[in-house]
Amino acid sequence: MQGSRPQLQDLEMRGNYINRHIGSNETQLKELLETLGLTCLEDIVEQAFPSNIVNQEPLKLTEIISESAVFKHLAKMRQNNKVLTSLIGMGYYNTDMPAVIKRNVLENPGWYTAYTPYQAEVSQGRLEALINFQQMIIDLTGMELANSSLLDEATAAAEAMSMSKRLSETTANTFFVDQDCFPQTIAVIKTRACSLGYEIITGPVEKLNEHQNLFGILVQNPDCSGAIKDLTSIVAEARKQSALVTVATDLLSLVLLKPPAAFGADIVVGNTQRFGVPMGYGGPHAAFFATKEAYKRSVPGRIIGVSKDNQDQTAFRLALQTREQHIRRDKATSNICTAQVLLAVIAGFYAVYHGPEGLRMIAGRVHRYTQILAAGLEQLGFQLQTHSYFDTVVVSTPGCAASYLAKAEYAGINLRFIDEDHLGMSLDETSNREIIRKLWRIFAADNAPMPDINLLDELTGECIPNELLRSDPILQHPVFAKYHSETEMMRYMRRLARRDIALDRAMIPLGSCTMKLNAATAMQTISYSSINGLHPFVPLHQAEGYRQLFDELEDMLCDLTGFDAFSFQPNAGSQGEYTGLLVIRKYHEVMGQGQRDICLIPASAHGTNPASASLAGLKVVVLACDDQGNVSLDDLRDKAALYKDTLAAIMITYPSTHGVFEEAFCEICTLVHENGGQVYMDGANFNALVGISRPGKLGADVAHLNLHKTFSIPHGGGGPGAGPIGVGAHLAPYLPDHPVVKGVNRFATEQGTVGTVSAAPWGSASILAISWAYIAMMGAVGLRKATLAAILNANYIAKRLAPHFPILYTGKNGWVAHECIIDCSEFKKTAGVSVDDIAKRLIDYGFHAPTVAFPVADTLMIEPTESESKIEIDRFCDALISIRLEIAEIENGSADLHNNLLHNAPHTHRLLLAEWQLPYSRQQAFFPDNHQHDDKYWPPVGRVDNVYGDRHLICSCPPLSDYE
Repeated sequence: MQGSRPQLQDLEMRGNYINRHIGSNETQLKELLETLGLTCLEDIVEQAFPSNIVNQEPLKLTEIISESAVFKHLAKMRQNNKVLTSLIGMGYYNTDMPAVIKRNVLENPGWYTAYTPYQAEVSQGRLEALINFQQMIIDLTGMELANSSLLDEATAAAEAMSMSKRLSETTANTFFVDQDCFPQTIAVIKTRACSLGYEIITGPVEKLNEHQNLFGILVQNPDCSGAIKDLTSIVAEARKQSALVTVATDLLSLVLLKPPAAFGADIVVGNTQRFGVPMGYGGPHAAFFATKEAYKRSVPGRIIGVSKDNQDQTAFRLALQTREQHIRRDKATSNICTAQVLLAVIAGFYAVYHGPEGLRMIAGRVHRYTQILAAGLEQLGFQLQTHSYFDTVVVSTPGCAASYLAKAEYAGINLRFIDEDHLGMSLDETSNREIIRKLWRIFAADNAPMPDINLLDELTGECIPNELLRSDPILQHPVFAKYHSETEMMRYMRRLARRDIALDRAMIPLGSCTMKLNAATAMQTISYSSINGLHPFVPLHQAEGYRQLFDELEDMLCDLTGFDAFSFQPNAGSQGEYTGLLVIRKYHEVMGQGQRDICLIPASAHGTNPASASLAGLKVVVLACDDQGNVSLDDLRDKAALYKDTLAAIMITYPSTHGVFEEAFCEICTLVHENGGQVYMDGANFNALVGISRPGKLGADVAHLNLHKTFSIPHGGGGPGAGPIGVGAHLAPYLPDHPVVKGVNRFATEQGTVGTVSAAPWGSASILAISWAYIAMMGAVGLRKATLAAILNANYIAKRLAPHFPILYTGKNGWVAHECIIDCSEFKKTAGVSVDDIAKRLIDYGFHAPTVAFPVADTLMIEPTESESKIEIDRFCDALISIRLEIAEIENGSADLHNNLLHNAPHTHRLLLAEWQLPYSRQQAFFPDNHQHDDKYWPPVGRVDNVYGDRHLICSCPPLSDYE
């Protein structure tokens, strides 16, 4: 019958991306709703949300764009970018990502959808790849210890400054920065120093002896002009003052150059971008941080260590610094909570694939081409400012730099404008003879004969003094010698990937971390050269596609949040927190209220909150929480009144860190404003507000958004992240700017901004297209549905688990937000079972554990996200219920109190090869439910011994025999 035919609009809606992003189909959603006594998704708004936070204004994002239309739109956007040969340098260089790595890592969800490796047993593949990265950094820098990556080179240098102050044996408060460091690095250091109260001196490092009372120095080698320095006298002068020496360096240059450790450097930082990671208009890239073993407990970020499991097998784990913010809070060494894992993995694999000989060939070719280029320019009559260099030269162009710059751009090449008398150029892995000839033609007079490359190659000698050349071998571990064929490399990467649990295998139910679908359509864009091939400092007219992307994404986020402006410069959530607080401090300063330095933070807050406040120069005052986990209004009233003259801000996560919509959010904002403070909202849980509530209209003044959580950028095994901040109009003038690219903050006034917080003008620009695509494909309708589906899934889990586990916190009508916390504390008393035992036993069921012991000890925080289907959610709930029955067997004495399924979990394949001596069956150990039979996840190691790993700290590659 005609009346039964589906309408065109219905057919279009059924085929859209929304239905592919939300895991449960309409039938499953109906079943979930019925379980909770609801008839439709919209019923959740009245059930779960405080009425005063619900947005009543329609969003502008009304149109839903299909996946094919998004792809076409992004293609047009990309076409507005002009990808020239950029020889600008300054820490960013073109590179070749080996296709085997691009296809098997960058474009493989087994790598890009994995979570931070807090659960070591299901992260051994990533951890091995990261320890390869650390070994690469240790080898090339010559240092004793390296971490597993930081956000970018500039912020790594700022971390080195803070670490130098912590370790300094002097009372000095001044940090010296070589004037030939990259300008973006100097800018970030000045921003960081200002908030910490350090004094910065910049000048020629050769005149270091003219400055006294220093706690540390930073020198770039090779420096911004390309010059290679002999650091011997510099380090000697620093030693006289008990100042620590940080060397910012180029990793590829260290293949040929004497390493910083040989000069006595204390800390070495830099970027691994040119190890196969595209420039991406600024990121994301993995910075490195290396130092002496004596300083290991002061290193920022994450370190991968070697330990053993309960079967005495080698196992990798996060060591020392793991989530130290949650322990030390505002006394933490850093607020960093995000590494750049995916990019560090790529850089490490680049070294594994090429090996020492391959890297020598690449570095040698770059250096040789640069020497030949320089010799040809001199033959054409030009003077060079750089005489000992690796890949960068500065040419004297008296009064004519702009003319040559324009001529080069016309020829398809970007050079670096230094001033009207000087131009810089940096060659890279992709440079070739044709580029050199083009450069000569740009600088040569009309009809001038061109230099002969072959002849110059014969005649040109080495420009680096012998005493500054490397003499020791590099990358001697067998891992850098085994995988040079594509076949072996492909198999190695597959072996590592299968050792992990990522979203391509199972649900990752982590509370506070939102492990949702990362759509393949949105991910495609990052592989195109018109997105990843741009240098971050190209002229703005070459990046019109990016400007369109920034403008449109900013409009989308302003619409969704109710804020008036966004900055994309913060390249992690922790950076967003820090930046937002700096903006608040700047606002108070401009308003003549510079004394305001108190930051109120709830006791339940994520550990980065107090760490960020301390980093921003604020004093942390802790707010109590009531029995329901909400901010105590009585305590807030008391402390707001007590500090009314010095109150700068409150940091509040909404929904709360306990996974609840606090009824008093608006009242909290009013109380803080009445006492002169600003409201910083941690947007880590914005996944539960999108399309429903707009915090910028409720009283929040600034918030960061975790694009890698709410807006579908992948976690990448612990990074990349993106933490842009949204602000009200009164704060917009103070958003970050940049020393190289002007106009980054279009609202800036003569009163100034907070400065620069990350190396690149728009942070990790290349991945922003992922969030743009996600928002465009979902539209207002889809985003609202996703939020409600996430809350529905969380409450369904709470409903199913409540008869078996206490649900710790609930809000209105007994509902949770998008995550729920189950209390496991009683099992210690009744069965000797810890929350860790439950987490490890879940591995035998094929699941990554929820968030363990945060924000409350002995709990599991569960977040299903909207992307998981009812089938997968039921499978997870069934696993936890089954584990509860296993605990009951211990409680009633039918299972041994010590030798049981939970204490021995996870069960590895090695147990199959040994004589079975456990008091339960193999079936119970390995196949606890019917879901395991067809696609069993075999944990590669047993329970990892964390205490042993810390007592016997090893952070470099063990012998290859240990892997076998």
